Amino acid sequence: MLGMVGGILLTAVFMTVMWWPRHEVVHRTEAPSSVVYEDESRHFLGLVHEYTRSGRHTYRLVIGRDPGLSYGHWVEVGGFHAVEGVESTVWTVAGVRVRFRTGHEVFVPAEYFLFGR
Repeated sequence: MLGMVGGILLTAVFMTVMWWPRHEVVHRTEAPSSVVYEDESRHFLGLVHEYTRSGRHTYRLVIGRDPGLSYGHWVEVGGFHAVEGVESTVWTVAGVRVRFRTGHEVFVPAEYFLFGR
């Protein structure tokens, strides 16, 4: 019985280690001071790579007021686009446009990341 409990515990620990996500910011930018939003805050954008030891990889754009990118508006990005990297980021009062090296673009309207959303 003790061996079975130990085996279950060991399996649970192993699965936790294998699936626990790790994060890496692979691109970071901030809105220029010439772009002033309604909430009068500085805004940041990052392309965050989340991965596990088991081989799962996801990418997302995080846009918001937190320079650490721990919260804000998230937009899932396909790995095909993200792996190639970000070519440019254009901030306007209307929102932010991210162009990937693949030629694909993502536009996020400002209303989705203002006021701490």
